[in-house]
Amino acid sequence: MANRGQFVDEAEISVGAGKGGDGHVGFRHEAHVPKGGPHGGDGGDGGDVLVVVQPHMRTLLDFTYKRAFRAGNGKTGGPSTKKGARGADVVIPVPPGTTVFDADTGKVLADLVVPGQKFLAARGGPSGRGNAAFATPSRQAPRYAERGLPGEQRRLRLVLKMLGDIGLVGLPNVGKSTLLSHVSAARPKIADYPFTTLQPNLGVVKVGDTSFVLADLPGLIEGAHEGRGLGHQFLRHIERTRLVVHVLDAAAEGRDLVEDFDAINDELRKHAAELAVLPQLVAMNKIDISGAEEKAAAAADVTRARGYEVLLISAATGEGLEALVNRCATLLQALPAPVPVGEYPMLIEAPKPKEVRMSVERLEDGVWEVRGTKVEREVLMTRTNSEDSVDWLQEKLEKLGVFDALDKAGAEEGDTVRIADVELDYEP
Repeated sequence: MANRGQFVDEAEISVGAGKGGDGHVGFRHEAHVPKGGPHGGDGGDGGDVLVVVQPHMRTLLDFTYKRAFRAGNGKTGGPSTKKGARGADVVIPVPPGTTVFDADTGKVLADLVVPGQKFLAARGGPSGRGNAAFATPSRQAPRYAERGLPGEQRRLRLVLKMLGDIGLVGLPNVGKSTLLSHVSAARPKIADYPFTTLQPNLGVVKVGDTSFVLADLPGLIEGAHEGRGLGHQFLRHIERTRLVVHVLDAAAEGRDLVEDFDAINDELRKHAAELAVLPQLVAMNKIDISGAEEKAAAAADVTRARGYEVLLISAATGEGLEALVNRCATLLQALPAPVPVGEYPMLIEAPKPKEVRMSVERLEDGVWEVRGTKVEREVLMTRTNSEDSVDWLQEKLEKLGVFDALDKAGAEEGDTVRIADVELDYEP
């Protein structure tokens, strides 16, 4: 069983909105009204499925335990034109920074960043009308009502990208977690071996009257863009940062700091070209260890010659950290600000299905299939368990041009016509 403290940044779920309630067939039976009119009420709409950003969440771990979400069905209409109750909505909480993809097409459906932001993932099915809705001067006692339609169904892939102003990057065990713990209130796990950080950690750094969010990201190894090591689990979290603090281990034996610097930037570029051009501040760490400061100074000359700003620090002793955070705050002020909260749409809706025009296809001798959004909708909403209902359906199909299309296609009397889940005998 997964640990409750585990960080999960990707999940796949299925969502289903509720079915609309059926309309009711009923007539008044008061003693003083011998021929009471129709009074069947409409059904209630099916419930929706909504994905909502909750500020307190930091992981997609909950979706390890539950992967299917279903909204409530609408209730059937009642007598006295009473409308059925609407189905209950389902609200799925997600952390800020969650991107929602269509799991089948890979298309991005919503980028959820702001607390309270909502994504309408699946719409509830519309309700059917009761027989009171079909009364006319020429049809005073209709004995049919509509069925409610099914709600939308989708498979979604959720991908979390942490929201940090600054991302700490570097090879495993270069001291990023120690740095974060010294400049913020965050308390990441720290130990002297690679991959201590197996999940992103966030810390708020205060500098005077301002503050920024610093993200300690898992250590990067060569080939991460191909998924090696922590791979994309690392790289996706840097995509939202505005500034990169590139931490190098000046005390590492047998390593060339410039080669390490180039290797990390190469992985960023291979994952996404825009990552390699993010502003970078280079921090040569562990200068408190014997011989490390001289090694860092030599590498800093090469790195500065390429146009990068370099600071020498010791995350363990705190040397140079004040200068580092002050410089970070200054650089962030000069960079484009993140999108203001008010400019994010607070409600994003999944795309509606495209309307399909009517078509007629001969499947085999004497069997025809009619397709089309409007035609199939009418058939699905019509009960075919009474003569009145079938007559009503015939009228609707005629108005939609179904019979004309079948006649032109060569259908003959007695042929079978399939529409949605219904088979009818063709009677031109």
